Amino acid sequence: MTRTRPYLLCGLRCSGFWLATALMPLAGAHAQGVDALLNSGDSLLRLQKPQRAMELFDKAIAMGPNANALLGRSKAWYMMDRMDRFLLDVENALRLDSTLAEANYQRGLYAMRANEYSRAEVYATKAIINAPDSSLRAKAHILRGEASAELKRYGAAIDDLNHGIQHGATDTEAMRTLGRLLDLAGRHQESLAVLEQLCMLEPNDVGHWSNRGFELIILERYDEAMTMIEKALSIDKDEPVGLSNRAYVHMKQGREAEAWRDVERSLRAYPSNPYALRTRAMLRLRKGERTKACEDLTLAKALGDVAEVDYLLKENCSMEQAPRRR
Repeated sequence: MTRTRPYLLCGLRCSGFWLATALMPLAGAHAQGVDALLNSGDSLLRLQKPQRAMELFDKAIAMGPNANALLGRSKAWYMMDRMDRFLLDVENALRLDSTLAEANYQRGLYAMRANEYSRAEVYATKAIINAPDSSLRAKAHILRGEASAELKRYGAAIDDLNHGIQHGATDTEAMRTLGRLLDLAGRHQESLAVLEQLCMLEPNDVGHWSNRGFELIILERYDEAMTMIEKALSIDKDEPVGLSNRAYVHMKQGREAEAWRDVERSLRAYPSNPYALRTRAMLRLRKGERTKACEDLTLAKALGDVAEVDYLLKENCSMEQAPRRR
C-alpha cells in the first residue's frame, strides 16, 4: 500500500493557509476603499453637494452591503428632497444594522416631518442609546424633545430640550419651543434665560425681544421689560405683541394715555390678542366702562388662558352683565 508522503499533505494545508493570508491585504484594501468613498461623500454633503456625493455612495454600495454607505446616500436624497428614495435607503441601512445611531436619528427626522411623533420619539431614543458621540446624542435629545412636545408630554420635552441645548445643540427652533414650554410650566426665570440666549443668537428677531419683555412683565420687572419691548419696537414699530406688552407696562406704571394709544394700535393689527383685550378691559374698568370691559374680558377668556382674566370676570361681570358668547 502506497502511503501519502507527509510533505504532500502538508503542502495542501499550507497552500490553504497561504491563500487566506494572501487575501487578507485585499480585504483590508477593500475596506479602506469603502471608507475613503464614505469619507469623501460625507465631505461633499457638508459642502452641500449631494449629487456629487451620491456618485461616491453608489460606488461604495456596489462594493457590497454596507449600512453606512446606504445611510450616506439617504442623507444625499434628503438634501435633494427625494423623500421616497431617502426612506428606502435609511430603512435598508437599519435592516443591516438596527443600532446604527445616525440612521435612527435620520429616520426619526423623517417621522417628525411626517407628523408621526410617536415614531419619531422611538427612533430618537434608539439614537440616544447608541450615539457614538455627544454631538449626535444632543441632536437626538432635541428631536425627542420636539416629538414629546407635540405629544403634549411637556415635562419630558423640557428635560430633553434642556439636555440637548446644554450639550451643544444650538438649534434655535428647539430653543423657541423650550422657552414656550418653560413659560407654560410657570418656570419664567428659566424661560427668560433661554430668551436671552435667543436674543444673542438672532438679535434681529423681534419675537425674541417681545417674548423676553413678556417674561419680565410676569416677573414684575417692569423697567427691564420696557427696555426689551422698546428694542422689539425699534425693529418693528407696529409689532402688535410688543405694543400690547408696552401698553400693559404703561398701565402698571400709571401712564394711562400712553397705554390706551398702544393697546388700540395693537388691537387694530391683531384683534384676537387676548392679552391686549385684557389690558383694554382693565383700562375701561378704570374709566367706569364696565359693560365694554366685560365684553373684552369675555372675549379674552374665549381666546386664551390669560392671567387676571378669570379674577376680573368674577369681580366685575355677573352672569347677567357679561355678554353671551355667540
